[in-house]
Amino acid sequence: MATATHAAGGNTAKLPNKQLISQRQRAWRAFKRNKPALVGAVMIIVLLLVAIFAPLIAPYDPLTQSVINKFQPPSRAHWLGTDDYGRDVLSRIIWGTRVALQVGVLSVIIGAVIGITLGVTAGYFGGKIDAVLMRIVDIMLSFPDLITGLLVMAVLGAGKTKLILAIGLTIAPRFARIAYGPVLGLKEKEFVEAARAIGQSTPRIINKHILPNIAGEMIVLGSLWTASAIRLEASLSFIGLGVPPPTATWGQMIRDGTVRLADLPLLSLAPGTALLIAVFAFNLVGDGLRDVLDPRAN
Repeated sequence: MATATHAAGGNTAKLPNKQLISQRQRAWRAFKRNKPALVGAVMIIVLLLVAIFAPLIAPYDPLTQSVINKFQPPSRAHWLGTDDYGRDVLSRIIWGTRVALQVGVLSVIIGAVIGITLGVTAGYFGGKIDAVLMRIVDIMLSFPDLITGLLVMAVLGAGKTKLILAIGLTIAPRFARIAYGPVLGLKEKEFVEAARAIGQSTPRIINKHILPNIAGEMIVLGSLWTASAIRLEASLSFIGLGVPPPTATWGQMIRDGTVRLADLPLLSLAPGTALLIAVFAFNLVGDGLRDVLDPRAN
């Protein structure tokens, strides 16, 4: 009898693992059925490989200048031509991929950490904490992203690290607002009330019961807003407030190429196409993840 009970208990203990595995399998199968999302994932993988192996892929040093070779049209030596300093455009686009992904991904991580912390804190504790935090969030959301980025960059100054922080602070209120709503409902659920009743601490309740239930939506939004962060980085670089030269960035290359747009359109169109591909890829993956992880989208 004891053996049977022990066996039954053992089988019961194994059920959550099997269920977890099946849930992951179902999510992966649902994602695989979404062909646009798969295409986006492949595009992101290619972009990551280009960024990682930029020193090996780029045919030239992106910073090497040659006055006699400036404004060269596309040729076998320079597939996309050269810019106003004689630098190889293709090499600069390849190295610009590294900057775009670094700024896009890291700024979203910073924005998610700050924003989710604010949203969960305001939603869970309520009262004056809710009123103060969410009014700050509302004020920040009242400004367009580019204006907020400009204001933060004006205070912090130029540089890649400061640019990442500026975009992260710009995105943080959006994470806060999206995280805030679900927490208001979750904190009244029976399983949260039961956790309070047995004496679980507030940090444990948030980490074990609140955050896992909003993680799927935050992952979806993180993917979508990575595209927005890459676009915002290019916008700030275009107006001269991004990563300072001579570092290769897509936004800066687009701006520099506008002076010769009539006779050498690739100077702007090539980095613009790279930017389009990156933004499009993250949007495709974000839409696919939403179909899999956000139950309200099904």
